[in-house]
Amino acid sequence: MTRAFAVPAAEPATAIAHFLAELSVTTDVADVHADLTAGVPDLVVVDSRGEAAWAQGHLPDAVHLPTARIAEQAARVVPAGTRVVTYCWGPGCDGATRAALAFARLGYPVKRMRGGYEYWVREGLPVVTATGSIRRPVDDLTAPRAAVGCDC
Repeated sequence: MTRAFAVPAAEPATAIAHFLAELSVTTDVADVHADLTAGVPDLVVVDSRGEAAWAQGHLPDAVHLPTARIAEQAARVVPAGTRVVTYCWGPGCDGATRAALAFARLGYPVKRMRGGYEYWVREGLPVVTATGSIRRPVDDLTAPRAAVGCDC
């Protein structure tokens, strides 16, 4: 007996609907990096973490807007209609999900960056700190050493 299919796979139409729904609300580190590098217009990446986390390091060009402040400050910080990507610490944290929900409630098109700050750093991408821009070595459990992303 197979453990992977102990519960049978969904019908293809159900699987298509599920995976489309998942991709409509999430994106990954490599795709966000590609969009930021390309200068995609009307895209704002929001760091939803607190002050100490922001100071420790954040994505280049990210906007700092902790989740608790989104409802009251989003309209001043993020123009209406702008596409928003939220991130928090990493996959073990629901902060980016809460932030994305807050933006969705305000009518913004929004996605959550899967992996968060942790995977951005582990993939060897640049972060901004008080001392400037830094990169840590690529963790080869998250990305190939020679390139950003897995080319999937």
